[in-house]
Amino acid sequence: MRLKCIFSTEKIPIYYHMMFVSMIKEALKAEDEEYLNKLYYFENKNNKKSKDFSFAVFLNDYEIIENEIKINGSVDFNVSSPDIEFIMKFYNGILKKKIFEYKNKYKIEKIKISMIHEKCIKHKKLCFKTLSPISIKNKKGEALNPKDHEYSNEFNYIVDKILENYRGYGLKEKVDFTPVLMKKKVVKEEIEDFKKVSGKNIYYVEAYSGIFKLCGDALDLKDIYMLGVGFRRNQGFGMIEVV
Repeated sequence: MRLKCIFSTEKIPIYYHMMFVSMIKEALKAEDEEYLNKLYYFENKNNKKSKDFSFAVFLNDYEIIENEIKINGSVDFNVSSPDIEFIMKFYNGILKKKIFEYKNKYKIEKIKISMIHEKCIKHKKLCFKTLSPISIKNKKGEALNPKDHEYSNEFNYIVDKILENYRGYGLKEKVDFTPVLMKKKVVKEEIEDFKKVSGKNIYYVEAYSGIFKLCGDALDLKDIYMLGVGFRRNQGFGMIEVV
């Protein structure tokens, strides 16, 4: 299932990914705080287990002014998940709250929320495009370029884990990943936990956007399409669409 939320606002921080993570949490809390705690926390600590959704943010008519983005148009927030419970709780939470605040400095106001028609996947070979950039790393934690010889194996590794987390089993067969037109995109994030550990304010994520082809089991591709791919999907990475 997919949702599109349209927000209005005067400005957002230039490092806005965590702002929308906060918005998701606020929406879930408004609908079902127990569900929020189950999803994001474990034994009074942050639950690092992968969540079964990905999202993408699109800014319409904006300009960057120092460390903020002035929004002249709207902010479109898209979220995808095969988990009906998550989607419905998020949807109901959005309906209950008109305004979301972040760090007592930024506000976004809900204008509209609607369901998005999702593509029916029945084929073993499909082209996809990124709605938010894909982050793939090797076992050393190093970012990989789609042209690297390790990329396909690590892509399969993380997708296998994502599917296993959602449905209880991983890939039915290996997925062949072929880049068609992919470009590097370095995303900057401001994460409190990273600040505490490193003493640094900004975390840099090397990711890639563009068009790529996947070949594999049709059910695997369907679930990959709904869940998203790569690392940091729950922080605005890895949401994809069928070309």
